[in-house]
Amino acid sequence: RNLATGTPLHAASPPPRPAMPQGDYIELAQKRHGKRLDHDEKQRKFEARAGRRRSAMAKLTGIKGKIYNKQRFQEKAALKKTIREHSQRDAKGRAPEEKDAKEGAVPAYLLDREVQTRAKVLSNTVKQKRKEKAGKWDVPLPRVKPIAQDEVFRVVKTGKRKKSEWKRMVTKATFVGDNFTRKPPKFERFIRPMGMRFKKAHVTHPELKTTFCLPIPAVKK
Repeated sequence: RNLATGTPLHAASPPPRPAMPQGDYIELAQKRHGKRLDHDEKQRKFEARAGRRRSAMAKLTGIKGKIYNKQRFQEKAALKKTIREHSQRDAKGRAPEEKDAKEGAVPAYLLDREVQTRAKVLSNTVKQKRKEKAGKWDVPLPRVKPIAQDEVFRVVKTGKRKKSEWKRMVTKATFVGDNFTRKPPKFERFIRPMGMRFKKAHVTHPELKTTFCLPIPAVKK
């Protein structure tokens, strides 16, 4: 103590400052200076690579692997539950039987009926309506019969002595997309003649009895 004033030599420490929130520096910098020009593209690529990171994490062993696998199991279960709820529109179920109901409480003409409860389940009605509207324009396509390769391709002999037979000429109708680019003729294995290339098709609707000339978007095997 100071003998003159009687106060203690070591003054009390100042009150502690309130704890500042941690981890907000990224949002703060974005508010002050904005985002990079390629921020959205980088974010998209980061999310696209999430599958690779998950597969790398799935190779963990020991307690870390057990914890991660349990977490993934819970995520998948929740996802399946959500999908199931979206796929169902209405859920019908029996009404719970009352334990206090005595025998003979229900009239005889109602004994063969089961009381049903309708529970509205989470569903996307807009998508359902779109599907119904789109189904109106579906055209039943006949099954395509397989054709032998000898019938589709004709062997083209090349070379000075006409001995190499690795090239093929397409003899049937073929589809070529807008972004199709021919290879140099020397290296072109499958030759598609201009007269055999088709980008549009005439489609007749059985109900509307109308024929449309529609572009072919793609051809699958």
